[in-house]
Amino acid sequence: MKAIIIGASSGIGMEVARLLLADGWQLGVAARREAPLQQLKATAPDRVEVMTIDVTQPDAGERLQALISQLGGMDLYFHASGIGKQNRTLEADIELRTVDTNAVGFTRMIGTAFRYFAKQGKGHIAAITSIAGTKGLGPAPAYSATKALQATYLQALEQQAHQRRLNIRFTDIRPGFVDTALLNGTFKYPMLMKPEAVARDIVSSILCQRHVRVIDARYRVMTFFWRLIPNCIWRRIKL
Repeated sequence: MKAIIIGASSGIGMEVARLLLADGWQLGVAARREAPLQQLKATAPDRVEVMTIDVTQPDAGERLQALISQLGGMDLYFHASGIGKQNRTLEADIELRTVDTNAVGFTRMIGTAFRYFAKQGKGHIAAITSIAGTKGLGPAPAYSATKALQATYLQALEQQAHQRRLNIRFTDIRPGFVDTALLNGTFKYPMLMKPEAVARDIVSSILCQRHVRVIDARYRVMTFFWRLIPNCIWRRIKL
């Protein structure tokens, strides 16, 4: 089996890559930073192809297609690329960079993978969205909004694939707070999860062909109750 992982240079993407390699997969790995990807390739030189891809660049879709060709095909596309930062003062550059990566870049890459699988006749698209897309979060407006966009986009593509009778499967992965570089900063996040444990859950969810997976049980309970809070109360909650 052959998988492409975008955002494989660190964190969850790197851990998922290691697990798939251990399971015998052939991988195409991509990110903005090449050095960590080359280190991963060194662990299995015959089964890893590397490509530098910045999802915010217009040529990112073409570079993904080149990586697919380099790998000799693709059965699974896994999107782990993304940025997130609290922005309590609504600084413009933070909001716009988040939208550029998590919305425009995400749409560019997922769309490229979808079109490839539509032409191929089958495939599996999995992506890390977030529980942050459940409600609009005042401390991180663009982050929560783009994560909601991602989840809705995957849902829409799944419906389109069904209507077009395309054999494309989707897995929307929604982790809670994970102890990775994405959350580095002065704020102390509750219920932090280890990326290794999250990666194991992700691989299991992909292999089981889950449609939506909230990781873990604590966050499944929390987001269930979040959805029940009316907006007239939610807007007054201090986060």
